[in-house]
Amino acid sequence: MSELPTTPFPLPLSVYADRPDAGLLDVLVQRAHTDPLNVIATAIFFLAVAHTFMAARFIDLARRLQARHDAEAVAAGRRPMPSTAAELLHFLGEIEVVFGLWVVPLLLLTTLTKGWETATHYLNETVNFTEPLFVVVIMALASTRPVIELAEGVLRRLANLAGGTPAAWWVTILTIGPLLGSFITEPGAMTIAALLLGRQFFDRHPGPRLKYATLGLLFVNISIGGTLTHFAAPPVLMVARPWQWDTVFMLEHFGWRAVTAVVVSTLVFYVLFRRELQAMAATPDVPDTFPLPEEPEARAYGMLSIPWWVTTVYVAFMVWTVANAHHPVLFLGGFLFFLGFDRATGAYSTLTDFKTPLLVGFFLGGLVIHGGLQGWWIAPVLARLTELPLFVGASVLTAFNDNALVTYLATLVPNLGDHLKLAVVQGAVTGGGLTVIANAPNPAGQALLGRFFGGTIHPLRLLAAAAIPTLIAGVIFHFL
Repeated sequence: MSELPTTPFPLPLSVYADRPDAGLLDVLVQRAHTDPLNVIATAIFFLAVAHTFMAARFIDLARRLQARHDAEAVAAGRRPMPSTAAELLHFLGEIEVVFGLWVVPLLLLTTLTKGWETATHYLNETVNFTEPLFVVVIMALASTRPVIELAEGVLRRLANLAGGTPAAWWVTILTIGPLLGSFITEPGAMTIAALLLGRQFFDRHPGPRLKYATLGLLFVNISIGGTLTHFAAPPVLMVARPWQWDTVFMLEHFGWRAVTAVVVSTLVFYVLFRRELQAMAATPDVPDTFPLPEEPEARAYGMLSIPWWVTTVYVAFMVWTVANAHHPVLFLGGFLFFLGFDRATGAYSTLTDFKTPLLVGFFLGGLVIHGGLQGWWIAPVLARLTELPLFVGASVLTAFNDNALVTYLATLVPNLGDHLKLAVVQGAVTGGGLTVIANAPNPAGQALLGRFFGGTIHPLRLLAAAAIPTLIAGVIFHFL
């Protein structure tokens, strides 16, 4: 445990001596004067957000620089080699590393102004990394062959009721998949839905508009689809205990609205893109990601049919992880046991690459470090809004912050009425699909589906694609 600093950082919100009659601007100026590092930390955070919007440009520059480097090498009679400058630009264009990268100047400036003990105490004792760690584990479990094939088998039965066409798969995955998030958690549902969309839809090469529409719809549906219970959606988890919300409460105030919004949004997009979706039925079937060839040498690399008992054990590990989502010692310990079982049943599994889950965890780790320093301005903004402005404000803030942070800060606002509590959580979950950083599972979707978008998902196109389902969900959640 690091040494306790003399002055806590960040300052508890109760420490600020705000005048009762002070306006919002006066409060923010006073808080900035009380601790100038507030402004610095927020400026770094917004630079990181701006960096995410520039990621596609870095990738494009990297490709052009590498192409020019290769052309020069060929002209000189040399073998083309990776360009250091191009690789650096490509690194800067990886959305998953952005927030972790901007932690470096944050840590440096905190050390210079507050001291090393304060900086390390904030990282070690104040920031809670349980959610990033959980996402790494649940994403790794949900992306294994036994779990994916089980989910695919269930969804295949439903899709076959509508003919088993690509359009039927599209509708089934985008409606049932997100609602599973209320039981296997939103990161787990995102992983399964994204992998199945890749296999059953994106591999058929839909047009750019339909690709972005599908991604935006997936992100929004996942964000609202986890609200049928009180333990599966990160923004709900933040408020369930302090506000005493249970699953019965969630079903009454969120559940039926979530189901309605998911179904309506998906049907609206189906109507808008029905011709292209129906035309995809004429494209040839794409081989499964996990083929089952008969060759003995292929069987040696994990292509055997999966026995029921292997799938049962994999599901049991997922259940253990979900049930202990708030206890990293338990779910990480369970994951270590899982790794041993996965190794022993290597002929049936595909857990060979941790890169994607680790990158997503790194993204979320950086996000919670930056997000934990934004309460000084978000909390007074939330406290001064009435019901409708609070609903809209929470949705807008969510686009630039993890929605779990927005709802957590709402629990710190004293004397928040019941209607205002509902408004802030409804706004946070409906806005959870607008950007990659708006909801914890979104980076997982970006990491798994980014290859279908040239390696980088353009933030403004995602924002535009998610706008329609966000508006639909907003109307259903707030006005019904």
